[in-house]
Amino acid sequence: MLSLRIFTIVLEVGLALASPLASPTVVLDSATVTGVTSGNTQEFLGIPFAQPPLGPLRFNLPQPIPPYNTSFSATSMGPACPQQAVDLPILTGLAAETVDFIVNSIYGFIFPDDEDCLTINVIRPATATASSQLPVLVWIFGGGFELGGPQMYDGTTIVERSIELDEPVIYVSMNYRVTAFGFLASQEVKDAGVGNLGLQDQREAFRWVQKYIGAFGGDPTKVTIWGESAGAISAALHMVTNGGDTEGLFRAAFMQSGSPIPVGDITDGQIYYDELVEATGCSGSDDTLNCLRGVDYSVLKAAVDATPGIFAYQSLNLAWLPRADGVFLSDDPQKLVQQGQVATIPIVSGDCDDEGTLFSLASLNDTTQSDIATYVQTVFLPDISESDLAELLTEYPADITQGSPFNTSILNAITPEFKRIAAFQGDAVFQAPRRFFLQNLSGKQPIWSFISKRLKALPVLGSAHGTDILNVYGGGEMADYLIRFAATLDPNGNTGIEWPQYTTASPNMLQFNDGLIPLTLSLDNYRESALSFTAQLMLVNPV
Repeated sequence: MLSLRIFTIVLEVGLALASPLASPTVVLDSATVTGVTSGNTQEFLGIPFAQPPLGPLRFNLPQPIPPYNTSFSATSMGPACPQQAVDLPILTGLAAETVDFIVNSIYGFIFPDDEDCLTINVIRPATATASSQLPVLVWIFGGGFELGGPQMYDGTTIVERSIELDEPVIYVSMNYRVTAFGFLASQEVKDAGVGNLGLQDQREAFRWVQKYIGAFGGDPTKVTIWGESAGAISAALHMVTNGGDTEGLFRAAFMQSGSPIPVGDITDGQIYYDELVEATGCSGSDDTLNCLRGVDYSVLKAAVDATPGIFAYQSLNLAWLPRADGVFLSDDPQKLVQQGQVATIPIVSGDCDDEGTLFSLASLNDTTQSDIATYVQTVFLPDISESDLAELLTEYPADITQGSPFNTSILNAITPEFKRIAAFQGDAVFQAPRRFFLQNLSGKQPIWSFISKRLKALPVLGSAHGTDILNVYGGGEMADYLIRFAATLDPNGNTGIEWPQYTTASPNMLQFNDGLIPLTLSLDNYRESALSFTAQLMLVNPV
């Protein structure tokens, strides 16, 4: 009898081990939501967080989702929001690793998209329960306000690393409207109060997190918003809306390659609005905005695709980007920073060393205008004075050893002016706005800043825009600093070099390097004259 009992126990244990684990569930309102287990994490993917922006809700503010009352499966991400077709720059003659970085690492991912796209994803440690009260990281993807989606990023790596650090966090990502669908701009849009819809989508996702993240084990009072590129710019703009009032939606922000940018009024986008109206047959309508809401999706998408993209000659002077609309942004974001209308929360903000190189490839699309003076006057500053232009040419000299990729001597000069243009673009849109932002916030809140000089040997591009993403999602040191920041509001811990705070008196930066010494400290006082001049120039002449 004893042996039979032992056999029965062994059999029961064996069957239990062979049986698949039950799928994880959470209860939202009166609905049971079923996710999927992945290693040490549980994923709940593609959950609607707002009503589908279809029909009359196209080009309209996001509407809250009604209470969930029907159980559903959340085991795969939803489609991306409509993206703009990518017209890559001239890549002939570039090194294979450079082409691979551009095509496969950044702009080679165009996912299935759909207008019904406002969904959110939650990844948590498998041990999390509704009483865990874990810190929450909310990721805002980049893509130049033209393309991208959470599908590009594996949030399980962040959660798994947080478990290893004994600082478990919950990872959240969302879709938001991009291109014209999210950043339509014109007088008509301003009058209707429906500008910056992509930012409004993000804000609605933050509200969803406040309402529902507790069910997943998150603490709604411990939310850190985090983004790269357009996502970092978005995070910064959430800090300056509502006079700096966060509405209690987040307590900290981590920004990679993005700060409050110098943009003008939403009516500055009128030219692109008019192009859509013309291309979709809405020119004769008494209400062109309402007409656009009824245009067949494929027709509207084709019209959007025909507008200038990020690799068009005008490059970072984007057709579709946030602009001052009088609702979400009451003024040029940099002026709001000057006025002190910024959330006083802990922040991390940094850039890659060669932010402008990737986008300056666009200057090759018109070699007849590829000198810096023509490029600046044509693309960024059509009203620049002769004296300011002369100073700009002095600050960004023809000496290729001073251009970007910086500190690469005579290398990477694929045209006589490429490195010169790259230096200006990187400063105008990334480095100068960041330094302007941090200097205005110094002494008011905890600040940490970084500079990434990794992958400097990448031909032509150097430490290009986007190279720091590998340091987070690829298991690098930046992930550790990010996780600790989300957990404790201080990026420092038991591993890595001690990262001092940033002040105007001591503008410390954590520097990520190639080679044997991966982390060092530096001061944010390099190229002071060029960055100061460019910051003031762009403040007076927003794009």
